[in-house]
Amino acid sequence: MNYELTQRFFFEAAHTLERVIETESSRRIHGHTYLAEVAVRGEPQPDSGMVMDLAHLRAAIAVVRDELDHRFLDEVPGLQRGTLEGLCTYIAIRLREQVPALAWVKVGREASGDACTLTL
Repeated sequence: MNYELTQRFFFEAAHTLERVIETESSRRIHGHTYLAEVAVRGEPQPDSGMVMDLAHLRAAIAVVRDELDHRFLDEVPGLQRGTLEGLCTYIAIRLREQVPALAWVKVGREASGDACTLTL
């Protein structure tokens, strides 16, 4: 049997965007409350009965969350763009080494109903 184990976390961040629509407000520095969720996929290990110890997953997430929380995303090293797609990619890349069973990353803004999912 295959299981998916998920963990959610919030972070607050600001950014600017170059767009062809809603250009004025997007070019100004503005911020969002982001909700991110990551999933690991696999079979429970015989010795622990867990796909992955959630304490290890939370520790890996804490490092990435600190890199994004209360930051100006335009200045985060390694983040190409402060879009939902860019955030999914950034989180996946940053977690992959410590979380090899990473299955997907989702980043959304609940206040506006927007979300993006990167399936690995």
